[in-house]
Amino acid sequence: MDVSEAVARRISVRAFKPDPVPGSVVRALLEAAQRAPSGGNLQPWRVYAVAGEPLEALKARVASSPMEEPEYDVYPPDLWDPFRTRRFVCGEDLYASIEIPREDRAGRLRQLAKNAQFFGAPVGLFFCLDRKLGPPQWSDVGMYMQTLMLLAVEQGLDTCAQEFWARYAKTVGAFLDLPDDHMLFSGMALGYRDETAPINGWRTRRDPFDAWAHMQGFEG
Repeated sequence: MDVSEAVARRISVRAFKPDPVPGSVVRALLEAAQRAPSGGNLQPWRVYAVAGEPLEALKARVASSPMEEPEYDVYPPDLWDPFRTRRFVCGEDLYASIEIPREDRAGRLRQLAKNAQFFGAPVGLFFCLDRKLGPPQWSDVGMYMQTLMLLAVEQGLDTCAQEFWARYAKTVGAFLDLPDDHMLFSGMALGYRDETAPINGWRTRRDPFDAWAHMQGFEG
């Protein structure tokens, strides 16, 4: 599989098979992704991988814990267009794939709660960085995560990046005994895609090229 194929196949999978992923495979992926770029080679990412009984214990703890004040605003308040419309359409397409109408608020909340179960994935990953670092290093962590997601696809695995976990930073931090200087940036589900699940059968839309890109001075 080449990089273009991995990019085309990667989606945010929200239904996984229960099949375990060997620890050796997870470690190899995490180490290979370390070749991701970072400004000044700071390598700001700190990664925690959880599976098996510890993962089940964490999920049980989160299930009985209320949502917390998030580490950061995942989206700016009063989101404006075109970003507001893109987010709205994404949500509508997702819920349409599992036949949950807009008026079924309880059904939508049940689907949201599946984030806390890593959508059934056998591996949960958490990505942290030092609180004193800034937005450029957040970008570096994002590049590490994207590199990891593409490497996972190459190995026949799938992922779902989850900023949802920023709302359980204290609970996760206490469970993993994270140092106080670690900010929980994101979680990620890792495992094998359930190809039969309707929620995995749709793709997010993309705006046309001319809506977001400009080119000057090229020939051909």
